[in-house]
Amino acid sequence: MLLQSGVDPVHSRKILVTGGAGYIGSHTVRLLLKQGHDVVVVDNLSKGYRHNVPEGRLRELDLTDTAALASLMGEHGTEAVIHFAAFIAVGESMREPERYFANNVSGSLSLLTAMLQAGVKHIVFSSTAAVYGNPASSPIAETFPIQPVNPYGESKVMVETMLRWFDQIHGVTSVCLRYFNASGADPDGGLGEEHEPETHLIPLLLRAVMTGKPVTVFGADYDTPDGTCIRDYIHVNDLAQAHILAVEHLSGGGASDQFNVGTGTGHTVMEMIHAVETVTGKKVPYTVGPRREGDPPGLVAASDKLRSRLGWSPEFADLRTIVQHAWNFAIARKA
Repeated sequence: MLLQSGVDPVHSRKILVTGGAGYIGSHTVRLLLKQGHDVVVVDNLSKGYRHNVPEGRLRELDLTDTAALASLMGEHGTEAVIHFAAFIAVGESMREPERYFANNVSGSLSLLTAMLQAGVKHIVFSSTAAVYGNPASSPIAETFPIQPVNPYGESKVMVETMLRWFDQIHGVTSVCLRYFNASGADPDGGLGEEHEPETHLIPLLLRAVMTGKPVTVFGADYDTPDGTCIRDYIHVNDLAQAHILAVEHLSGGGASDQFNVGTGTGHTVMEMIHAVETVTGKKVPYTVGPRREGDPPGLVAASDKLRSRLGWSPEFADLRTIVQHAWNFAIARKA
């Protein structure tokens, strides 16, 4: 088993993962178990799937049940928490901000309160590049202004703010990982994207290939090489590995910090379409629609800080590899 720099294969840690039945959470759980850690998953299955969690690992709980969370952490002997559980749809957050603040912010506060009660001092938080809003330039560094433009991004900023105060007042250390475009699937094909409704580009392109129904490309008149938006696509397993390195950082006495998680390389929508066509051997049916409001031309991460501080580097940075893993999962799911 190959372990990346910074991972101690001897020390098995007891880790609680919230939202571990979802897309990124389930991949992180699988990698944690492969690397010898003792994992318990908390998920209310409102978005995640029972079949994503290995037998005996799931506790079907809501984050608002502070007492049950504290009790579980005590019984498990939890040393650190990885917190994924959240609503993530930007458009929905613009229609129902109250749901996003109730779930993402109040749920996180309940979790932090439970950690205090159980004496758990380390948390890795699933944040987002949405905290930067529509930045004036790219690549985006952690020093860029925090200026979210939707309630989803604002909810993540609120949790990052709470974490800062919980560190200062209670000594709970945290790492906030600001994701760019999570993509791909487990290389073994057993896990992948199963969002309902699906909003991510790769599974939508693969669905178009499989059904013949055209996918809409939102805008082809941006100031980019081919007119379509540029995004930083990071393989979900590489994202999962960043969480494990962050746990090791905190467990080893590292200070609270924030890191962008992306490859540092951007790809246009048309480049992604061509990659899908290369992998599947089929044409992607698509139509070009108007721009979506608030879509910046380019969002690419400056990931130097994550690489230098935590020793992280992406294993699956090649676009075709990311698409191939997603395609493997899509075929297996259809079968």
